[in-house]
Amino acid sequence: MGKTTHFGFTDVPAERKQALVGGVFTSVAKSYDVMNDLMSFGLHRLWKQHFVATGQFRPGHKVLDLAGGTGDISALVAPIVGASGLVVLSDINAEMLAIGRDRMLDAGLRNVATARVNAQRIPFASGSFDRVTIAFGLRNVTDQLQALQEMRRVLCVGGQALVLEFSAVRQPLLKPLYDTYSFQVLPRLGKIVAGDADSYRYLAESIRKHPDQETLAALMREAGFERVSVRNLLGGIVAIHSGWAI
Repeated sequence: MGKTTHFGFTDVPAERKQALVGGVFTSVAKSYDVMNDLMSFGLHRLWKQHFVATGQFRPGHKVLDLAGGTGDISALVAPIVGASGLVVLSDINAEMLAIGRDRMLDAGLRNVATARVNAQRIPFASGSFDRVTIAFGLRNVTDQLQALQEMRRVLCVGGQALVLEFSAVRQPLLKPLYDTYSFQVLPRLGKIVAGDADSYRYLAESIRKHPDQETLAALMREAGFERVSVRNLLGGIVAIHSGWAI
């Protein structure tokens, strides 16, 4: 039997997961931004702003935004790195990337390039970037260790990887409420707004299958990162992981 992995709560052959995840994001691409606002009550914008504000970006930096989708992180980073810097907005999903590219053009962000990129096989030379970000995308990667190793490879010495992702809730009173919202409300919201309950059921399940804070930190160390740190937001619903290439 070949290697299997999880697609939400379902075990699937590892080689199928990329296509299955691709189907999810192709389905939700057009409603993705609206659903993000509705699902998080707008909090995702604050999380992303905090993520970038604490990321130690500098003018002139070259930044790779992995799984960048519709470009929220790239749009926040581009003004910081300025005309002397570069942001590469990347995603494996063509539909998501097309929306992100159009948003960057409409915003006049001339220092943002776009590239279709598989996070497990990043098509850039070693040491190409000062920062690599991935926001709400790592849990959808089939081999997360391989992706982290690739992130480490393309960072220059002194570079930083930043991961913003849903994580394990640390507040006992919050967990049952969060579970009810995730598995009862979220799929219904997806059906009403996006016409797709199954994709949002997968998204809720994928969060529960994602490594918790300590496990992801250990994976980052295994991938070669040093000075790995974790910062919880909203009781651990979301966490920021940081690691350095030293």
